[in-house]
Amino acid sequence: MKILQLGKFYPILGGVEKVMYDLMTGLASRGVDCDMMCASAEGPRRREKINGRATLYVCRTIGKFASTMISPEMVSLLKKECGRYDIIHIHAPDPMACLALYFSGYRGKVVLHWHSDILKNRVLLALYGPFQKWLIRRADMIVGTTPVYVEKSPYLQKVQHKVGWIPIGIPPMQPDPEKVRRIRDAYPGKRIIFSLGRLIPYKGYRYLVEAASLLDDSYMVLIGGSGPLKDALQSQIDSLGLGARVRLLGHVADEDLPSWFGACDLFCMSSIYKTEACGIVQLEAMSCAKPVVATLIPDSGVPWVNRHGVSGLNAEPGNPAALADAVKSVFLNGQEYRRYSQNALERYRTVFTKDNMLDECMKLYERLYGKEC
Repeated sequence: MKILQLGKFYPILGGVEKVMYDLMTGLASRGVDCDMMCASAEGPRRREKINGRATLYVCRTIGKFASTMISPEMVSLLKKECGRYDIIHIHAPDPMACLALYFSGYRGKVVLHWHSDILKNRVLLALYGPFQKWLIRRADMIVGTTPVYVEKSPYLQKVQHKVGWIPIGIPPMQPDPEKVRRIRDAYPGKRIIFSLGRLIPYKGYRYLVEAASLLDDSYMVLIGGSGPLKDALQSQIDSLGLGARVRLLGHVADEDLPSWFGACDLFCMSSIYKTEACGIVQLEAMSCAKPVVATLIPDSGVPWVNRHGVSGLNAEPGNPAALADAVKSVFLNGQEYRRYSQNALERYRTVFTKDNMLDECMKLYERLYGKEC
């Protein structure tokens, strides 16, 4: 059985690409031939042999339109190579990958991985809409990353008979004890609230900053990540006089990231829109046994990932007071805090491991392929 993961771009810049890459390498480690084809986010075309069962194809791009990499080379390469694959696993939303599949003439099985709806880009949706409808019809099976998102997506209501879900799985974070100690020493006696993501509107960081003004000086809010809202957030921090209670960390290097999760007392995800479909950062925090405060985004998988009252608490999105109250509630007493911590780790281990994701993916492929691989 030969599988192709199709979609998005390389190098890995977000959750969709990470899921694709982890599926490719994970399935290959289990003896399944699995390649990955995507557009180049930077640099020329390349073909890289990852191991004996996995090859990465990165197609050259000629530009970008409406957040979509334009790659005619992906169309021609997929048309040439698609006949070698028994299953093409396409990750959406990605109009370029959809167009490549549409023009490829591929006749085999198709898995459509529905990571999120296209929500705000009306120009893109107007142009891509007919192809998206074709892709939904063409798919033999559609899977989401949470049951909630695919059940509620307006685009999938008529195809629920072929809709399922496979939870995102990640390797556990491995904090470096020395780095954790240094971070904790930098904020002595503080309850460290960590958040991580691009500094963009839907992440809701302005509400997290405002929530910090409702916490006392025993809390320290650390926000990792870069983005266009950096200056606006820093101005908000300064105007509220929160320089000693909120800090923007900027870009956090991959090798340091586990230690920030390890050093914090609680992870907070303040996102406000359904654009946040799942939140891999929640899984990373849970793998370190950290309670989570997230938001009740309607029709999103975010509050499903963080089970309210189990692995943490979920607050009304865009409500700083509710966010602050949820943070304070987690720390009401030591016994409750330890319960949230233990439950967060247990939820990670039972639902969100990489092995679990690969197991579920293998079961799906076996059903479509018609025999065990």
